[in-house]
Amino acid sequence: MLDATTILHARILIVDDQHANVLLLEQMLRARGYTNIASTMDPRSVCALHAEQQFDLILLDLQMPLMDGFEVMDELRQIDHSSYLPVLVITAQPDHKLRALQAGARDFVSKPFDVIEVQTRIHNMLEVRLLYRRLENHKQLLEQAVAERTEELRISEARFKSFTELSSDWYWEQDKHGQFTSLSGTAVEILGLEGGGAGWNTAEHAQLLQNIANRQPFLDFICHRTQPDGDIQTMQVSGEPVFDQAARFIGYRGVGMDITPRRVLSGFSAADFLAD
Repeated sequence: MLDATTILHARILIVDDQHANVLLLEQMLRARGYTNIASTMDPRSVCALHAEQQFDLILLDLQMPLMDGFEVMDELRQIDHSSYLPVLVITAQPDHKLRALQAGARDFVSKPFDVIEVQTRIHNMLEVRLLYRRLENHKQLLEQAVAERTEELRISEARFKSFTELSSDWYWEQDKHGQFTSLSGTAVEILGLEGGGAGWNTAEHAQLLQNIANRQPFLDFICHRTQPDGDIQTMQVSGEPVFDQAARFIGYRGVGMDITPRRVLSGFSAADFLAD
């Protein structure tokens, strides 16, 4: 809710071609404690004033020379694209009330004024208007925060992708049926998936599949693959099962690394593996 001070500091514009009516409304508003009151007797100046000051409430007389209140509201809608046009119309014509509401006014008061009614309608309309403006500001802040976060995620994703392309590690994800849904870098080539994934050590591959079938995590699992040229690849793979918020299994994710060069540097060779 809004505190009384916020409402009393709202920006109010009085539009009436009768000086006596302007004075009456000003005195009534000041007596209630409103402090930010402007007025004009020229309806043609309303749009320029509103564009400059963004009034929280416009008290608008409908019957004026040069430009009536309906024409003023038509022009206001051209510059105020919010769904809440802050206009409270003042009219002595009962048949104008419905037309004014259809034209975009939010409320109306009748001439001659009932002071209590006018004060109540002004207070209620200001409260709604200020809450609406607060909501709009909050919405804009949320949209800005979402846009900033989206950009941060985009940059982070680009960095991660760059790192994976430079790294010898590869990252993988599978669905609950064991089908790869994501593979980073050159994993498709490394794993021999283009050739149907042939060449893997049968016993090791079966053990790895059993771990996955049991939905067990595995760390630094070593497996070997014979390439078409006869060389032996050594892979180190880690993975963990993934569950949704309802604890339902939805797949696996993990990391892998081709550690064949490390084995070679450690004194191993393809012949050593074949000799095993």
